[in-house]
Amino acid sequence: MLSREDNELLVRVGPDAPMGELLRRFWVPAVLSSELPEADCPPVRVTLLGEKLVAFRDTNDRVGLIDAYCPHRGASLFWGRNEKCGLRCVYHGWKFDVDGNCVDVPNVEQGEQVKERIKTRAYRTVERGGMVWAYMGPAELEPEFPETEVFNLPEENRYIQKMVVRGNWLQFMEGDIDSSHVSFLHRRLDGAPVFKDRRSSKFQFSDPAPQWTIQPTEYGMMMLARRNADEGHYSWRVTQWLFPFATSIAAPVTSPFTTNLRIPLDDEHTCHIRIYARPDGPLTDADYSVINDGAMFPEMIPGTFVTRDNIDNDYGIDREDQRSNTFTGIKSVPVQDYAVTQDQFGSPISDRTRENLTRSDQAIVMVRRRLLQRVRALMEGTEPDEVKKAESYRVRPIDIVCPKEVEVDEVAAHAAATVN
Repeated sequence: MLSREDNELLVRVGPDAPMGELLRRFWVPAVLSSELPEADCPPVRVTLLGEKLVAFRDTNDRVGLIDAYCPHRGASLFWGRNEKCGLRCVYHGWKFDVDGNCVDVPNVEQGEQVKERIKTRAYRTVERGGMVWAYMGPAELEPEFPETEVFNLPEENRYIQKMVVRGNWLQFMEGDIDSSHVSFLHRRLDGAPVFKDRRSSKFQFSDPAPQWTIQPTEYGMMMLARRNADEGHYSWRVTQWLFPFATSIAAPVTSPFTTNLRIPLDDEHTCHIRIYARPDGPLTDADYSVINDGAMFPEMIPGTFVTRDNIDNDYGIDREDQRSNTFTGIKSVPVQDYAVTQDQFGSPISDRTRENLTRSDQAIVMVRRRLLQRVRALMEGTEPDEVKKAESYRVRPIDIVCPKEVEVDEVAAHAAATVN
């Protein structure tokens, strides 16, 4: 278990919180590119790391991410007019560009002089892999964008779904690095997975007690879960945790794989971006069959980023299906995850002082330690090493079966070599 003090360090993400300061050293997804579909389109509300912001795409196709409230009298810029390379407040007409500069003050006779001293908070943005990313840390420390394949793929190679859920970011992410839960939460009673894709190893369902090897890396951690396969073989599922909030889930090297991003909106709300990607080419008809099945990517409430099955309707649980067909009675994999993580110990922020951890939780323990080390180091003035290693993020997960004589270091080396 964690102490209450360490738990607080991990879960608080606002601008004055140590974890919030750490996360601001990294590029963070703010919105999907599709939420700003064209130049001068309507602005979008954004909450990110506890800050209220507005995103807009200007006339020159640049994306701005600025303070949600006009610095004149505090009116919301969400109501603003997006016109001629700037967002104009509808209250008094003050206008701001993507860099936060005030470019027009039309309600003051000396407006040209006034605008020179007015600037609103604005964050640098880049577009990669169908998302608008923001850098919210000190300008002089802006890092290179990570070379993670799924963040840099063309549109035809990936499918993205965005979901917004109540709950702290850390407990959702911890579910991604917990390999043993898959053997229960995501299976049918006949031992098959609930999702249509059968390319994933069957052994994660037949052996519920994986043996862990956790290897710290420059980009985060490589987590190797070994299970029994047949008499002469082991199944190895190698999941990659990409510091600080992304996890690429183990999958066969010839298959698409899923990457989950758990983005803290504030202390009690999380944006879950789920990417299904095939690095070696466009997604196939078979891949879209998996996507459209409804198990890997849940049905959404139209016009929102909220799943139709959610905490307010008990996640659509079907008790008859639970008795006769699936372990949970809940249809989709992400919603199954929400059901068991969203209110751990009855709260949107888990009380980790009450946990009873075992050997199966080694990956979670080590990820917490890594995060705490980096938070404490930053509090003492040492910047995180991971931001300096953009090239190290170019890794993939794997799911393979090997003869028992193959050592763990050989499996790790094979995983490390899957990207050219």
